[in-house]
Amino acid sequence: MDRYLLAVDIGGTFTDLVLLHQGTNQLLVGKVLTSYPDPSDAVLAGARQLLARHQVAPDRVARVIHGTTLVTNTLIERKGAHTALLTTAGFRDALEIGNEGRYDIYDLGLVKPAPLVERRLRLGVTGRCNAAGQELTPLDTTAIRTLIPQLQAEGIEALAICFLHAYANPAHELVARDLLTELWPELPVTLSHQVAPAMREYQRTSTAVANAYVQPLAERYMGRLAAGLTAAGIEAPLNIMLSNGGTCTVATATNFPIRLVESGPSGGALAGAYWGQRTGHAEIFAFDMGGTTAKAVLTENGEFAITTESEVAHVHRFKRGSGLPLLVPMIHMIEIGAGGGSIARLNNLGLPAVGPESASSVPGPASYGQGGTEPTVTDADLLLGYLNPADFAGGSMTLDGAAARSAFAPLAEALTMPVERVAWGIHQLVNENMAAAARVHAAERGLDMRRYAMVATGGAGPVHACGVAQRLGLTTVVVPPLAGVGSAFG
Repeated sequence: MDRYLLAVDIGGTFTDLVLLHQGTNQLLVGKVLTSYPDPSDAVLAGARQLLARHQVAPDRVARVIHGTTLVTNTLIERKGAHTALLTTAGFRDALEIGNEGRYDIYDLGLVKPAPLVERRLRLGVTGRCNAAGQELTPLDTTAIRTLIPQLQAEGIEALAICFLHAYANPAHELVARDLLTELWPELPVTLSHQVAPAMREYQRTSTAVANAYVQPLAERYMGRLAAGLTAAGIEAPLNIMLSNGGTCTVATATNFPIRLVESGPSGGALAGAYWGQRTGHAEIFAFDMGGTTAKAVLTENGEFAITTESEVAHVHRFKRGSGLPLLVPMIHMIEIGAGGGSIARLNNLGLPAVGPESASSVPGPASYGQGGTEPTVTDADLLLGYLNPADFAGGSMTLDGAAARSAFAPLAEALTMPVERVAWGIHQLVNENMAAAARVHAAERGLDMRRYAMVATGGAGPVHACGVAQRLGLTTVVVPPLAGVGSAFG
């Protein structure tokens, strides 16, 4: 019997699906709008449509691979679980003090990212190990027993445990976990030595708290998705994309959802590296621009750098140190700009600006005809003739040019310019922002961007690829087949 591999990538605007015949390598693709508040609805609807359209029986799917932005979006939007932190006495404020650094030394009104756990729910207990892992003070289990009713009264949904030097000796964390499991078995508990077994208290605490914060949501989502696939007749193993480009089981993804923080974009990086090798280019600038954000990865000889330090949910998008630090292995990538759904506006100086706010899939850009009224990058591209209104998203949607023009009319009036000129300015502004961010990223790594060939993927990537490449001095742009579903392909 012919067998297929089904790959699904959830973006902020579209959910992309790729069905690969494992015998002939034939590729079948689908694209549907991402569903809110439950993204699994779009995954299941898209899978049913794709299989039905090509008359593939659900039981012929041998494996499902899924990339998702669920974890990243939960952290950015602060829509995770009501979380508490159990830590060493005297260290509950480490999460707020941070490393005492300032991401902008000249900003007198500097704003730091707020901790995911408010201070009254950061609880310290006696017990101490030194850096060599030797116990200095026994863990006060009586205090932990006393704290449980307090946490239950607060309606806590998840708990992170992070004791000093637990990476060297996890005994205290394990004892605390066993006690909590005995007295409160339904509470999800994250241990810092399992999530981030490394030195640096602030980063390890931040990673453990972030994992706990998203764990209940991830568990519910994975459960709904697995049950939905089974109900649809797809009983194949479900694997989840990791931030480092690998895959894991649903059980691992549920226990350590923070490892999925760049789950979706890692697929785009893999696709860029693959097409770079296929086209004979050793050094690749993988450029993936979707509906909400754009990401970039630099690869050499098909290999990309892996980092164990990153940040998420930045207060300032392009400023290192303004986000929540994570100790998670992931492909070294940067967010370099806006997506097709990013909203154009005038800033406080009356100058055009784009993003970071996005129209998402609901209501979407004005041209989608779903009630959106604000001008977006997609609307600008449509007005400039870059998009075919009758054949958008693989022919699954028709774009409304009149709605796009109406959305840009207030901007055009404020700037006293024709609508098309404003749209051109927004298009150019997005390209310049992305090129500038990529240039800084390359300079920080001591790399010369001019040596690289660009591989453009994502729904909006090919439209903006040449504009970005020209500004970076790149002479080669590769737009691969099925570029619009690049992350799912990867």
